[in-house]
Amino acid sequence: MDAIQLIYLVPLLPLLGCLITGLGRNVLPKSVTGFIGSLVIFISFCLSIWVFSAVSVEGFTPKNISYFTFISVAKLHIPFEFDVDQLTAIFLLIITGVGFLIHVYSISYMKDETQSGFGRYFSFLNLFVFAMLILVLGGNYVIMYIGWEGVALASYLLIGYWFKDHDNNNAGRKAFIMNRVGDMGFLLAIFWLVSIFGTVSYHDLYNPENGFISGLSTVNSPEIVGISLLFFIGAIGKSAQIPLYTWLPDAMAGPTPVSALIHAATMVTAGIYMIARSNILYALAPTTMGVVAGIGLATAIFAAIIALKQNDIKKVLAYSTVSQLGYMFLGLGVGAFSASVFHVMTHAFFKALLFLAAGSVIHAMSGEQDITKMGGLGKRMKITYVTFFIACLAIAGIPPFAGFFSKDEILAAAYSQNPVLYILGVAGSLLTAFYMFRLLAMTFKGKFRGTEEQEHHIHESPPTMTVPLIILAVLSAIGGFLGIPQSFVKDGNVINNFLSPVFEQSKKYVSVAELPHQTEWILLVVSSVLVIIVSIWAYNKFKNYLTPAPESGLGKIISSKFYVDEIYDAVFVRPYHSLSAFLNNIFDKKGIDGIVNGVGKSVNYGSRQLRLLQSGQVGSYLLLMVIGLLIFFIIQLFTK
Repeated sequence: MDAIQLIYLVPLLPLLGCLITGLGRNVLPKSVTGFIGSLVIFISFCLSIWVFSAVSVEGFTPKNISYFTFISVAKLHIPFEFDVDQLTAIFLLIITGVGFLIHVYSISYMKDETQSGFGRYFSFLNLFVFAMLILVLGGNYVIMYIGWEGVALASYLLIGYWFKDHDNNNAGRKAFIMNRVGDMGFLLAIFWLVSIFGTVSYHDLYNPENGFISGLSTVNSPEIVGISLLFFIGAIGKSAQIPLYTWLPDAMAGPTPVSALIHAATMVTAGIYMIARSNILYALAPTTMGVVAGIGLATAIFAAIIALKQNDIKKVLAYSTVSQLGYMFLGLGVGAFSASVFHVMTHAFFKALLFLAAGSVIHAMSGEQDITKMGGLGKRMKITYVTFFIACLAIAGIPPFAGFFSKDEILAAAYSQNPVLYILGVAGSLLTAFYMFRLLAMTFKGKFRGTEEQEHHIHESPPTMTVPLIILAVLSAIGGFLGIPQSFVKDGNVINNFLSPVFEQSKKYVSVAELPHQTEWILLVVSSVLVIIVSIWAYNKFKNYLTPAPESGLGKIISSKFYVDEIYDAVFVRPYHSLSAFLNNIFDKKGIDGIVNGVGKSVNYGSRQLRLLQSGQVGSYLLLMVIGLLIFFIIQLFTK
């Protein structure tokens, strides 16, 4: 049986898991709920491996599977269709593989929840994976948009999972609303595509045989630039780039495994996937590519600076994600599409590991997330410490760990475009090394700075939590060898070779210049040496950290996240609330309510007056009848 023909089962199984665990939340025991919620993702992962093996066959051509007509209006026909190619296969493995480990981890992490809450959690988690799978499988932008909004809904539900705390509800609402801002750009881009080309299907738009986008001879045409910019606005919201990044740190309000799923395997990678899928569109719009690279690089550095002064273990990792996503957009902006997808993969490994290890720490610290109140945990939590250490090596880009290969491939591509981009990118990676090893040292080294009760309860997490950590640690350590540079091993970049058919057409319009091997070696050595020096410096600086010193000056500004949230509150939120209150008072209460209430009062007053005619006196009724007849005859007389 052909794996491609069974591709529909990959998203269908998580949907079934969502329904079973959700509807049975008050009936199914926690053990059954956790088993079902994890099993459906595991089966989807196995099917994804089968699909990957089918796609990996030499000579494979992309498959389009149309199931039924989803929208049919006049000449516009939009089918419910899936596209399967190398890019799809990579993302299926990331989503289901990392997603499965997070589900298994959640069984122990959420064990103290009530039976109903436990079932609700796994239902939402399955829904999240289902929506992301629809997003990457969709064969046109409308189906992608369904998954796009699905992950937004699931994130809203999971961020506000502990809804009895109003702050969590606000965090979920903030994520949902800020994503709606970006999604408006996505939606407008779809409408524009339809108005010009009459289709939203990838195989029509990006197939050179059909003569649509890929057949245009005009590069940087206003239509293509406009559409690509609107799509990018959607990516800015979903993948948390400047200026719509502030929702992602607040999304830490949800359970820690949710943070791992959002940051590693779903949601924030959606923007990267969308641009990679639309690579020909962007290759035809160099202006947009410059914007993508600029915003990505600015976000990478800005978020890394903020992370330097954060003391919440999850907030540090959240700003780290924002920064790493910036590097992915930098890669897309300079035309290194394969390198960006490669970084999505390695980032999924080490960022899921970081969040799950952080969850292990929080679990041991009875919910404490402030790293200034930790310290010395490495002695009591050796598995968590070692795996977290490996993840730090990977995200810092220290060879030969995964992040080294993917990050430096992006930096090399940036250097080929403009050496200034490379210098700024290396600066951002040095900041990454500093704040990650600061986090490592303050959490696991030195003396314990928490309470005696917390210290008494410190323990290593159970196997259902540590086994996923070990698996992700192995992937973070060796995953980068799938993208060995050409200067190391000829044809060693397996990921680039695997994805090359997806990006073949875009190379006609934009391509990354291949650097001389000597230059590439110099760049790798320089960045690696600097990162190692900064990592050792940060580790030694904070390994004996004792008490937090009060922040002042620039440090206070950075620790306050440059007051961006406060600025947004002053510029957008409070004026909006004031305008809403004004309109509510003028138009709603005095206008609409005034009209409605006025009609009601008039009817009421008229009724009170008319009731006076009902006196109960027969003589009065006869008089009124005579007066009525006289009026009737007079009218008849004058109307003839």
